[in-house]
Amino acid sequence: MSKFKLFFGFLAVMLVLGFASDIKAQNGPVMYFCEKYGSNGEQSISDRFYTGEITVMVKCDYTLGLRDCAIQIDKYNGYSFDYYKKVDFDVSPDMKYIYFESKELRVEAPGIYRCFLLDGKRNTIASALVEFIR
Repeated sequence: MSKFKLFFGFLAVMLVLGFASDIKAQNGPVMYFCEKYGSNGEQSISDRFYTGEITVMVKCDYTLGLRDCAIQIDKYNGYSFDYYKKVDFDVSPDMKYIYFESKELRVEAPGIYRCFLLDGKRNTIASALVEFIR
């Protein structure tokens, strides 16, 4: 009887996986970084930059529904992350692809930083790590 249960258990799992062919590893907003965004699109996408200004990119398959949001940056101190800065932005709710540029989105000290896109209620929408060097 146990072989019977094992067979049907395996069959049930295979059926579920077969019907769930649309499952993806990343199904939400993706955050990444570039030096700047211009008429030619993103320039110098990376996760390692020299200290200074940074452009934060967020891309999603669906509209994000954001109006007021913020980019928060925390610096790794060797054990955990310390708050570094937060920059507020106003965006359109129908946006799926957003670039965040500001003179305030600037990192002066080298290190590893955690970056968040926060909605108006300060819930995390997307996050990523980035390193700054001199």
